[in-house]
Amino acid sequence: MHTANPITDSRRKAALDVLAGAPSRELAAVWDAWADKPDFTKVRGPEVGLVMVRGRAGGGGAPFNLGEATVSRASVRIVTGQIGHGYCLGRDLAKAEVIAVIDALLQRAPDEVEAEIVAPMRRLAQGTDQQRREQSAATRVNFFTMVRGDN
Repeated sequence: MHTANPITDSRRKAALDVLAGAPSRELAAVWDAWADKPDFTKVRGPEVGLVMVRGRAGGGGAPFNLGEATVSRASVRIVTGQIGHGYCLGRDLAKAEVIAVIDALLQRAPDEVEAEIVAPMRRLAQGTDQQRREQSAATRVNFFTMVRGDN
């Protein structure tokens, strides 16, 4: 499962974005199906903490503190030496730990992990996004084509 093709920072970030946003149940199912789970030691956590969520008025205004969000995080070292980090919103410690192990595996075998774990989660997210767009489009009102009157 070793590869000579190291993962780029942008590819790793994109994979971690997908994993953090994946539903816990579906991620757990894909992870349970992964045959070659590595042994690992915990470096930090898993633990729950808070992060400050910042916003901008109108998208370009002055930044302001919107509030705090609960975040779970974990860091692990797999037996081959790679260290992985996992973060996700909420209090799902198991999900944060799984993401950390997958992150470490991404550094060791990016193509295989991308194909078998990240890609299914990405397809699930895209399907969910498409479903939300369709639901939203069904409630769209086009004011230009509404009643214009007889004047």
